[in-house]
Amino acid sequence: MKKIIALALALIMVFALVGTQAYADKSDAVTLKIWFHGSNVAPDSSKKVLDELNVYLQDKIGAKLEVIWGTWGDFDQAVVTALAGGDDVDMVFTCNWSADEYNRYARDGYWVKLDDMLPEYAPDLLALIPEGIWECAKTNGYDGMGIYAIPALKDTATQNCWDVNGTLLAALGYDVDEVCAKGLDYYSDEFEEMLQKAKDYMAAQGENDFYPLCVEPMVLERLVNVSSIVTGDLGGGNVLSYYYDKDHPANDIGSVIVNKFGTPEFEAYAKRTYELAQKGFISPSIQNVGTSNDYRTACQNSGAYLISTQSYAYGCEIDFSNARGIDVRMVPASAPYMDATSGQGAMMAISAVSKNPEKALEFLNLLNTDPYVMTTLNYGLEGFTFEKNEDGTISFIEEGRSTYSPWRNGMGNVRILPPTADEGLTYWDDFAAYYNSAEALPYGAFIFDSSVVETEGAAIANIFAEYAFNLCSGATDPEAVLPEFLQKLEAAGMSDFVAAANDQLAAFLG
Repeated sequence: MKKIIALALALIMVFALVGTQAYADKSDAVTLKIWFHGSNVAPDSSKKVLDELNVYLQDKIGAKLEVIWGTWGDFDQAVVTALAGGDDVDMVFTCNWSADEYNRYARDGYWVKLDDMLPEYAPDLLALIPEGIWECAKTNGYDGMGIYAIPALKDTATQNCWDVNGTLLAALGYDVDEVCAKGLDYYSDEFEEMLQKAKDYMAAQGENDFYPLCVEPMVLERLVNVSSIVTGDLGGGNVLSYYYDKDHPANDIGSVIVNKFGTPEFEAYAKRTYELAQKGFISPSIQNVGTSNDYRTACQNSGAYLISTQSYAYGCEIDFSNARGIDVRMVPASAPYMDATSGQGAMMAISAVSKNPEKALEFLNLLNTDPYVMTTLNYGLEGFTFEKNEDGTISFIEEGRSTYSPWRNGMGNVRILPPTADEGLTYWDDFAAYYNSAEALPYGAFIFDSSVVETEGAAIANIFAEYAFNLCSGATDPEAVLPEFLQKLEAAGMSDFVAAANDQLAAFLG
């Protein structure tokens, strides 16, 4: 009997020791700090979600998460300042259009090179992301050519579309399905006729300040001219163009990289846009670089437009229709294509000053492969921000979701999220099929290293800021200012800038 009691006491002590050790392990969990972009998250809601998620993360990888919820308004300035100051953030959103531009910051040594770490600390993620996407993530960074951030498995292709207010178009007497199936021709009389009818219709309703063509000027130019962004172009704008086959982007039509503003295509575009603006179809607020984006967004959100522009994300017309209360139609201007620009559209990098880069990569592996982690960070908690439906979809709870709404595409692999009731049960399968069908441009994952013409680039950027937006938005007469713009660009070294890009492209293509 004494032996049994002694054995029981010994077991109790062992279990107590194990429990104490387990508790110690959890209390010693590494804290990882991550910085997201485009968020609308209140502090109380963030704490509520993270308190629950961190219990799971501690069990899975011995870490807990601290999140900086960057917004569309504050991310760029705040992240640049923080990185320059050596802040102890572990993981940071980056891409080829944010202020902490992926390729430049990789060259400058801000990101950890991941190639050798991926097989050990993120094997599931390494196997999950298609090779073509990994190729797009490769850049010539501080430690040589390689992968310096995890690309998001999201809308991994680019497709420029006309955003059409189908409700207003129907009110004007048009067959919406027929117009959208036919497509829109920017230079046609019919296009201008639709704009005029919309303006007259709204004036009859007492809306004399209605402007039917509500566009993002730089997107409009690429949409009309069927040109792609050249990744690695100027940090503050795009002066380079690469023209592609709008129906079959993979077709090699003999394109080289050109000065966007020195082409016949741009001259025709600028003249047409100025003409439409002079007729009152484009708001002066669109033509002001300080107000353009906010004005366009406000008009789209309220349905106060006829035709707009959109860099398409699969299924966005469903979300837009529900949010705007109108029938939103997306009319493709070209087929979807894939290049480094689309492949680098949203990424998560590990900061070079992170004290726990291996643990950070373990977390990114989990984030992109574990549906619970991705759903919790992106959508919040069941019963707080969403409810599960019997068919496997989810529906958002308005009160909770209004205070917890991160930018879905900014996190990572959205394809492991549950579909919403509006999207339907097959949404993510259809989403994957759409993006997997996108053709790669002939130059593939080419990235221009503009640092070799840094002096020319700096001078060109100043001239770009003076002229480009006004010409793209129809604010200035191209016949009066385009020759002057081109002359200044040439004096600043534009020919050398373009030649450097083409030399690198030729070397890339072998």
